[in-house]
Amino acid sequence: MTPTPRRPSTDRPGRPGPSPRRSPGDATGTATGTATGTATGTPTGAPAIELRDLRRTYGRGSSAYDAVRGVDLEVAAGSVTALLGTNGAGKTSTLELVEGLAAPTGGEVRVLGLDPVADRARVRPRTGVLLQSSGFPADLTVRETLRMWAATVTAPRPVEESLERLTLTDRADVRVGALSGGEQRRLDLACTLMGRPEVVLLDEPTTGLDPESRRDVWQIVRDLRDDGAAVLLTTHYLEEAEALADHLAIMHAGRVRRAGTPAEIAEGHPSTVRLDTPDRTLPALPAGRFEDDGRTTTLHTTDLQATLTALLAWADAEGVRLDRLDARTASLESVFLAIAEGRDAPSPDRSPDPSPAPSPAPATAAPTAGATR
Repeated sequence: MTPTPRRPSTDRPGRPGPSPRRSPGDATGTATGTATGTATGTPTGAPAIELRDLRRTYGRGSSAYDAVRGVDLEVAAGSVTALLGTNGAGKTSTLELVEGLAAPTGGEVRVLGLDPVADRARVRPRTGVLLQSSGFPADLTVRETLRMWAATVTAPRPVEESLERLTLTDRADVRVGALSGGEQRRLDLACTLMGRPEVVLLDEPTTGLDPESRRDVWQIVRDLRDDGAAVLLTTHYLEEAEALADHLAIMHAGRVRRAGTPAEIAEGHPSTVRLDTPDRTLPALPAGRFEDDGRTTTLHTTDLQATLTALLAWADAEGVRLDRLDARTASLESVFLAIAEGRDAPSPDRSPDPSPAPSPAPATAAPTAGATR
């Protein structure tokens, strides 16, 4: 008997109730839909995945916990969208609703124009799901595992094609328990993609992989996008999200706080200038906020060039050496950390468009050493 893969989750304190039971064949299937609006296809121009005010609550009454709090998201065919967030942000809970493992508490989810729970039999054959852990029997070989999986899929790829596609041909007769972490993840992907899915859902696809194996998986994801699949993945790796995703959504406390391309997400977020705190008070600078812990001064500014020019001109005129001077434009990492640490402005209940850039702050006098504001 084929084991049912189990998903470890970090953002679920409890279960909201019974979910549709998953069989191994649910994870992959054959692409049978058309490009036009039909009973089995997605309407022309419609997103492959669409979430509207999506909500998921665990428990009831005083013990209720809102894991997903009004998420709006679209994933187009032929694109990759990455869900980012700290542990407990709601990424896995959201992905499970897209997979149809549970019905949402509120809002709406559509996959290929269909409800993944009510229309499960029509959605599943066109969807590929990669869990955080597969749980395949360790004593089966790679080829035996793929044959077992193929028996659960309608019109699967030939086993030998799957082996070649995931660079597993030389490991076909090796037992699963003897594979490296990267090889096991490629086997997981081979099963996920065996049915040529139109929608691919990847839950932390490269966690625990070495850099070479991670980049192998990246290329597979790029190939899926180029072949027209809609890919939604969760990841903790900012580098991975920037390398793969056409669209990013940063989740925190069950909500999407920023969404867009990396450039759109960083737009309007302050740049930073850091330096060892000098022995004299800094002049008035066009910076929005100063921080000084007595050793390092940090300037947050929406106009990096103006701030840096004024700072260097002052240092030159006063003969002050600016040790360990470091200037950085806003980046996906800086925005992510600001959200994770609660320094980013909260979004409304419904997921926002990329936040507009704030107006440049007027010049303000810098604090003396040890001050913060």
